[in-house]
Amino acid sequence: MKVFSVFFFMLLLLISCKEKVPPKVVLIPKIEITKAGKIIPIDSAKIASLKDSSVISFYHTNQNKTFWLANSNRENIIALFNTVNQEGLFPKDFDLKKIQNSEEKIDNLSNSALIDYDILLTENLSRYIQKVSKGNLNPNKLYSNWELKENKNNFNDLLLNFQKKDSFDYAVNAVSPNHIVYKRLKAALKIINDLPKDHFKKIEVKGKIVLNDTNAVVIEVKKKLIFWKDLKPLDTINDIYDKATELGVRKFQIRHGLGADGVIGEGTLDALNFSKEQRKKQIIVNMERWRWYPREFEREYIIINIPDYTMRVVKNNDTARTHKVIIGKPARKTPVLSSKLTHLIFNPTWTVPPTILKKDVVPAAARDRNYFSSKNITIYNANNQVVSPWNWNIKNANNYRYVQSPGDHNSLGLVKFMFPNRFTVYLHDTNTRGFFEKDIRALSSGCIRVQNPFELTEYLLEDSEKWSLDQIMEAINTNETKQVNLKKDVYVHILYWTAWSEKGTLQFRDDLYSLDMDLYKKLD
Repeated sequence: MKVFSVFFFMLLLLISCKEKVPPKVVLIPKIEITKAGKIIPIDSAKIASLKDSSVISFYHTNQNKTFWLANSNRENIIALFNTVNQEGLFPKDFDLKKIQNSEEKIDNLSNSALIDYDILLTENLSRYIQKVSKGNLNPNKLYSNWELKENKNNFNDLLLNFQKKDSFDYAVNAVSPNHIVYKRLKAALKIINDLPKDHFKKIEVKGKIVLNDTNAVVIEVKKKLIFWKDLKPLDTINDIYDKATELGVRKFQIRHGLGADGVIGEGTLDALNFSKEQRKKQIIVNMERWRWYPREFEREYIIINIPDYTMRVVKNNDTARTHKVIIGKPARKTPVLSSKLTHLIFNPTWTVPPTILKKDVVPAAARDRNYFSSKNITIYNANNQVVSPWNWNIKNANNYRYVQSPGDHNSLGLVKFMFPNRFTVYLHDTNTRGFFEKDIRALSSGCIRVQNPFELTEYLLEDSEKWSLDQIMEAINTNETKQVNLKKDVYVHILYWTAWSEKGTLQFRDDLYSLDMDLYKKLD
């Protein structure tokens, strides 16, 4: 008993001497209540677990606190998300239902749920920024004959712009491409969205309809022209193709890049049979394309729209010159690219490229060896020795080099404009200048033929003392091949877009290379 008492005493003494452990302190985040709303600290571990580095940076810059719970901020961003379709985006790509549900319950959400909601808004804004500024898809992965430099957008900076005081509109505008065509596409999307639903029958006609014809389908033609606002509303609609309707057709044809002859033929019928929904999709895919194109264009550049057969020289944001062009046929598409003019060549020779050799030259020469002399083409072997057409071995056709001599007969015409690219395409004159009078000018093997090339040459050389138009013609008349380097920086952008708007009027062009609907499917 005595031993037990001693042991018990020693145990009590040991327990009493043990160092006391202070109770664990739980730090409660300090929540600020402002007139604008709550500001709640966010655990740094939660922020670090987020997948989007731009979102992480956004909260670090905001001292790891919520941002959108302030009423005005949240109203702005919700209004933005409710109009994503106006930017040619798909609402289904955003968490709009989650946002709506959280907004409806915001007064009853716990602080933890409010933090999740704030992060949800920021993640969706980051998604919006990336889609609008860069696009949804990478064109260089979609198309083998497209080569565009990827835009170097700073997503962090674009997102942080939204934290600046009273700068929401500025931040939104900084995200979108700034080029006039993109703005016109956005205007076009609004125009088409404001149109009523269309329920038209497909128009089918054998032959053509001309002025004063009577045909039952003219009734449907008039209805469609009225819908697209190319014809004023009529009290009664009959089947007579009258003068007013013909003028409406001409207006429609101009808007679609068709020959404005007032005749309802195959091309006009094809354009008339497009529905509102199809045209809307066309606008959306062109907005996507313009997110791929350069965000900033140079002080002076050449821009070519392939489906419009048009080239413009732009200087200080003004169009200095406009030229008709001939572009690659669908089987031999003109590539989409950006480059810089380096030099031009008077009286160029033409080395036949592999595609034209295989598809055109070899089959023609196989039928008639006189083809080479008729086209002024000289054959060279691997040792750079001239080979007679009669000694030409068709089985080894790819082992020769075929050069067309300079002159009026040359496929490149009398001048060509060079810029580096992996497709070996360039701008050039042509020996078939009458083709510029055609409405559909997809006729080349990929290179771009330019109307009035000597006037373009004078403009680009910009040296009235040495290279006036007369002096340029003198150089050409020597029939000698001559290279002239450009002294100023002029860039080249060969692009593809089939829709836009001008002064409140919709413009469409034929989708020559059948890219529009395929791209829409990929986006959707």
